Amino acid sequence: MAKLKSVYVCSECGYESAKWYGKCPGCGEWNTMNEEIPISSVSNKNKSNSFLSAQKVMKLKDITGDVENRISTGIKEFDRVLGGGIVEGSLVLISGDPGIGKSTILLQICEYLGQNKYVLYVSGEESTNQIKLRANRLGVVTDNLAILSQTDLSSIIETIRVEKPDVVIIDSIQTMIYSECSSSAGSVTQVRECTNILMHTAKSLGVSIFVVGHVNKDGALAGPKVLEHIVDTVLYFEGERNYSYRILRGVKNRFGSTNEIGVFEMKQDGLQEVENPSLMMISGRPKNTSGTCVACVMEGSRPILAEVQGLVTATGFGTPRRMCTGFDYNRMAMILAVLEKRAGYFFNNMDTYINVVGGLRLDEPSADLTVAMALVSSLKDMVVDEKVIAFGEVGLAGEIRAVSNCEQRVAESYRLGFEKCVIPFHNYKSLSKELKVNMDIVPVRTIRDAFRAITEE
Repeated sequence: MAKLKSVYVCSECGYESAKWYGKCPGCGEWNTMNEEIPISSVSNKNKSNSFLSAQKVMKLKDITGDVENRISTGIKEFDRVLGGGIVEGSLVLISGDPGIGKSTILLQICEYLGQNKYVLYVSGEESTNQIKLRANRLGVVTDNLAILSQTDLSSIIETIRVEKPDVVIIDSIQTMIYSECSSSAGSVTQVRECTNILMHTAKSLGVSIFVVGHVNKDGALAGPKVLEHIVDTVLYFEGERNYSYRILRGVKNRFGSTNEIGVFEMKQDGLQEVENPSLMMISGRPKNTSGTCVACVMEGSRPILAEVQGLVTATGFGTPRRMCTGFDYNRMAMILAVLEKRAGYFFNNMDTYINVVGGLRLDEPSADLTVAMALVSSLKDMVVDEKVIAFGEVGLAGEIRAVSNCEQRVAESYRLGFEKCVIPFHNYKSLSKELKVNMDIVPVRTIRDAFRAITEE
C-alpha cells in the first residue's frame, strides 16, 4: 500500500496545501499551517457507507412541517439562549476559556434532564471518580445519568447505538480520537472528522448532542472555522476571571435567535442564573460622584442597564494615556474627537479612562452618549443625578441619532426606578403616552443639548 502524503492544514480556516506556508493563503493568518496526514480513500468510503444511506427525494409540499420538539434544560437562561430548549437531534457546541464553567453547567442540566430523559456524559479529560466528586458538589443525584470515560470515538458511537440515550454530552471534542485518522488528538483533521461523525449520529438517531470545545489564546474556537459550520448551534461562555458573573452568548443558532444572552453567577454550588441582570449591573453605584452614568443596551430581546464610569485627569507625560475596559478603544477616540470639535471640551492634555462595571462589554452604538456624559462629567467634575439614564448614538457632526427598541429601553429604566431619561429626538414620537407621563423624557438633537439636560448647574 502506498504511503500517504501529508498535507498542511490551516488551524483557523481549514485551508489545505501540499506545502507549508508561513502565511495562510486562505485567511492570511501567520504560523497556522499544521502538518496533517489525510484519511485514506478506503477509510472515507467505509465511513460514508456507515453513516450515510440513500435518501428518497421529496417535494417540499410533501414534507410535514412539524414543529421541532424541544427539551427544557431546567435553567431559564440556558433555554433562552438555545431558543426555547434543546431541539431533538441537534448538535450544540459550547466553547469558552478554561475554568469558566462549561462542564459545570452541562453537569447541572443533567439533574433536570434526568427526571424524564436518559443522559450519557462522555468525558475524555476526567475519570469517572472525578466526575462523581463534581456531581456531589453540584448536587447532581439523578439515576438517569450514565458516565463514560472514553476517547475512542468509534467505541463512543457504538455505546450510543446500544444505550440509546436522549441526550449525549462530549467533554471535550479536542480529546476525541477517530481510529481511521492517523493525526494526534486535537489536530485539525481529528476535530473536523470527529465532529462530522457526531453530526451524522445526532441526525440519524435523533439524539441531542452537546460538544465542549476549547478556545485558543486569542479567544477564538480552537480548530478550523468549518467546525462552526458543521454544528447547529454555537454558544460562547464569556466572563472575566476577576468577576463571578458569566455570560452565555449564542453565536450561531439554526433553531432560534443569535442575539440572546444568558447571565449566570458562579457560586460554590455551581452556576446560578441571574434573572435580573440590570439590577445586578447597577447595584452599588456611588452617590454624588462625578464621572458615572447609566446606559441601556439591547442584548437580543432583553434590555440591560449598565453603569459606565469615566475618569479624566491631567497627564504626566507628553502623550496622554487612553484606556478602555468593556468598550471599544477606537469608538472612545472618535467620541473624544467629537467632544473637542463639536462641543468645545478638550482632552488633548488629559489621561482618559473608561470602565463598564460588572465585566459587561458594550458593543452597541447606543452607549456612545452614555460614554460622552461620563467623560464630560469627570472633566468638569459635575455630578450626573443617579436617577438619570441616557442612551443614543453620537454622530461625527455632534448629532444624537435614533436607536432601536427605544420603548423597551425606557420601560426597563422606569421599572428599575429611574425618573429621567435622555433619548434621541427622533425616538420621542414612538414612545407611548403612559411612559411620557410616568417619566421625565428629554429628547435631544445634539450632544450639547444632552449636556444641558443631565448635568447639574
